[in-house]
Amino acid sequence: MQDTIQKILTRGKGVLALDWSPGTITKQFAKVGLTSTPELNRVYRQMLVTTHDLNKYISGIILHDETVHQKLDSDEFFPGSIRSLGIVVGVRADQGSEKYKDTDQDMTIGIPGLDERLKEYSLMGIGFSKWRAGFKISDIYPTKEFLEENVARLVKFAELSHKNNLVPFMEPDIEIAGIHTTTRCAEITTDVLDLLFKELKKTGVDLTKVILKTSMVLPGKDSGVVAEPIEVANATLRVLRKTVPKEVPGIVFLSGGLTYDDSVEYLDKIEDLAKDVPWKISFSFARALQVDALRVWKGEIKNVDEAQNVLLARIEKVSKARQGLL
Repeated sequence: MQDTIQKILTRGKGVLALDWSPGTITKQFAKVGLTSTPELNRVYRQMLVTTHDLNKYISGIILHDETVHQKLDSDEFFPGSIRSLGIVVGVRADQGSEKYKDTDQDMTIGIPGLDERLKEYSLMGIGFSKWRAGFKISDIYPTKEFLEENVARLVKFAELSHKNNLVPFMEPDIEIAGIHTTTRCAEITTDVLDLLFKELKKTGVDLTKVILKTSMVLPGKDSGVVAEPIEVANATLRVLRKTVPKEVPGIVFLSGGLTYDDSVEYLDKIEDLAKDVPWKISFSFARALQVDALRVWKGEIKNVDEAQNVLLARIEKVSKARQGLL
C-alpha cells in the first residue's frame, strides 16, 4: 500500500476521476445531446484513457464499477490497460446515495456486500478504492445524526479497504451548492474532518495508509460571493492544519462543481501557501477536466483526436498548478 500511495502522490502528477455515477454521466451526456448507455459510456471512457502522454501527468485513474468489468476495443480490460501505462487503478466503491429519513440530506450507500466487492477488486490488481460521502450545507444541515452515520460508513469503508490491501480514498465532499458563507463552509468542514479522524483513530485504521480526498473551503455557489484564490487557499489550509493528522501522507482536492479555471487557480494558490504542511497535496478532478473534452467529442469518432488534445492540455495545466508553477 505504501508503494501505491507514493506512486499516486508523485510530484507533478494527479488523479483523473472517471467514476461518474449513472445519474451524473446521464446528465453530462444529455448536455451534449447524447444518451448514456453502457456501450457509449465505455467508448467515452476509452477515448479518455487512451489519450496520448496521459501518464506524464496522471498517476492514478478512478473507474466506476461498470468500467472495471468492460474491455477496450483492443480486448484488454480497462484496469490492465491502464496499469500497462504505469498508472495506478482505483475504483469507486460506494453505490451512490439515497435520501436520509425524512430530510433532504443524501446518505451514501453500499456497505452491504462491500467486503466482497473490494476483495474482487484487489484480485483484479486494483490499487485503491474511493468512497464519497456528501454533506449538504444549510442553516440546519448537516444534522448531527446524519453527520455521525455518514462518517461511520466512511470509516467502515476504510477498514474494509485495508482488510483487502486497497488504499482508501476517503472523500468527505462538503457540497458547493447553497447560499452559505466561507465561514459556514469552514465550520462544517472542520466538524466533518474532526469526527472522521477521531473515529478512524478509535477504530485503529492506520492513517499512514489512507489518502484524504476533500473539497476546498468556499462560499456556496448561490451566495453571490466570488471567492478570490488567496481567500480560498487560506481558509482551506486553516481547516486542514487544524484537523488532518500529520501521519496522513496526502490530500487530493476534488473539483466539486467548480469551473476548470477556478479549480486550477485555487489549487495553484494552495500549493503556493502550503510549503510547510506535513502532507503532499494533489488533485483528483472529474468534471473540471472532462467537460470540455466531452463537449468536443460528442460521441463522434472523427472528434476523438481533438477531444484528447483538449483533455491533455487541461491536465498539463493542472499538473503545473499542483506544483505551484502557474
